[in-house]
Amino acid sequence: MLHKVTQRGDVALCGTCLDARGLRDEELLADCRRSTMVELGRWTGEAEKVLVF
Repeated sequence: MLHKVTQRGDVALCGTCLDARGLRDEELLADCRRSTMVELGRWTGEAEKVLVF
């Protein structure tokens, strides 16, 4: 499912959430990247729709 999302645009993942789960950057899909709460908060504020998994 995430692969389909990456084809539509930038996919950024919460660094705090990744750390809490012990996930390293090299384990992420090629089209996904670590982000910050500041960036994700900005995106949420700008978004017309928000998906939460």
